Amino acid sequence: MTETKADIVVAGGGLGGVAAALAALRRGRSVLLVEETDWIGGQLTSQGVPPDEHTWIEQFGCTRSYRGLRDAIRDHYRAWYPLTDRARARPDLNPGEGRVSRLCHEPKVAAAVLDAMVAPYVSAGRLRILYGCKVVGATVDGDRIHAVTVEGADGHRFDVTAPYVVDATELGDLLPLTGAEHVTGFESRHDTGEPNAPDEAQPANMQAFSWVFAVEHRAGENHTIDRPAGYSDWARYQPPKWPNPLLSLSAPDPRTLETVRREFIPNAESGPVVADQRADPGDKELWAFRRVLSRDVFRPGFVDSDVTIVNWPMIDYLPGPLIGVSDEERDKHLAGARELSMSMLYWLQTEVPRPDGGTGWPGLRLRGDVMGTADGLAKAPYIRESRRIAARYRIVEQDLSMTVRGEAGAVSYPDSVGIGMYRIDLHPSTGGDTYIDVASCPFQIPLGALLPVRLRNLLPAAKNIGTTHITNGCYRLHPVEWNIGEVVGTLAAYCLEHGLEPEQVHADGDQLRAFQDELVADGVELAWPEIKGY
Repeated sequence: MTETKADIVVAGGGLGGVAAALAALRRGRSVLLVEETDWIGGQLTSQGVPPDEHTWIEQFGCTRSYRGLRDAIRDHYRAWYPLTDRARARPDLNPGEGRVSRLCHEPKVAAAVLDAMVAPYVSAGRLRILYGCKVVGATVDGDRIHAVTVEGADGHRFDVTAPYVVDATELGDLLPLTGAEHVTGFESRHDTGEPNAPDEAQPANMQAFSWVFAVEHRAGENHTIDRPAGYSDWARYQPPKWPNPLLSLSAPDPRTLETVRREFIPNAESGPVVADQRADPGDKELWAFRRVLSRDVFRPGFVDSDVTIVNWPMIDYLPGPLIGVSDEERDKHLAGARELSMSMLYWLQTEVPRPDGGTGWPGLRLRGDVMGTADGLAKAPYIRESRRIAARYRIVEQDLSMTVRGEAGAVSYPDSVGIGMYRIDLHPSTGGDTYIDVASCPFQIPLGALLPVRLRNLLPAAKNIGTTHITNGCYRLHPVEWNIGEVVGTLAAYCLEHGLEPEQVHADGDQLRAFQDELVADGVELAWPEIKGY
């Protein structure tokens, strides 16, 4: 076992981890980033999910560096893809013309852009990225983490010592490893006072995860995959509170819970697309919903088929969670999610009703190159819910629900370190719940929710902050995770520069204001203009 040192070690190379690393690197700090896959970017790249964003994202409501990421993705298409003149000229270029977001793009492009963003620091030797590695242990002395143990794919282990440790893992893996106080699943109404919480806590009840994939359609060709071994079981599987088998075009509307039949027609003409979550979540026409390449933005003849991402309710894996189970059970659920996704593809290729009265679209073809994989599935499952720290401040539903807050808007936090907006969007859960999809107000991110109640040098940078099961539903999306990561990277660097600890910055009004001033100077928005939620 060897040992290495850095100013900050970041476990997890998702959006929060990358943002944390970049923020610290910009302040002259050394960073070691540990990432299990061979791509950084998490939900944006290795999990295959283009950004879920709020209505005003093109004008305001994210950090300057996140906007730089979005601009760089568009510039990548302008530089290297044969766009139409009209598409190239659009400042709000949407390469996929998807309905879910104003920037639907290939995961591999985001991976390339993020690689370019970190490349100067790697060349300078200030950033080391350990791909194919994970943190498997920690040495804790009292309330401080002394070192974390990293394991490579070959089983080699070594310790990393750093003044600050950032947990940007998708499941909050460092929380149990470091003994950090944390929670999982659904808190009780007695505990949180939340209107949509159950009477009793349900720690094993968590949002479904999904294993997404990319497809195109080649008319007249047959790309039907082998029938998955468990296809018959999945074809019969009907989740609790679901109106029909999961492999279907019918599913509950998340907002009304009424059964709605979706449409799926490959390469159908969708007409002008305006992604606006206020008016329409965009999921009624599934081909265009998460389309990441649209033929219409490229010169005629360049692209034979659109490419769309299958990340639909029908591939939400519900039989069990990935947290709080044995390694054997976890592996079973991961394999089950992959089989469910392949069963969905096989059903689309062979059984889905077509408008002409026939069944199946055999021309559907997996696009593993879009995902950076050989099998066509994303490199990693799309995770919606993590372990969460017991924080100095816990964000609850009453802080931002439109039903509760009304015209008053979300609670204003004096320790705001960023802003975000999304509906409280909870997918069906492993405990048998259906959707909880609640209108919310544009909200702030309180620094107190990023500080563990006890550990002094552990900072969360993903879905593991001090939310509840319910409020995680709107704090888990791409721009908020980036904002959280940027803040904790800045905070760690600020503390090292000034000889302080995070709690001292939080507790001292002058230090808090000075820290907030630094965030504002870096382009972090701390408050919203006067707008209403949806």
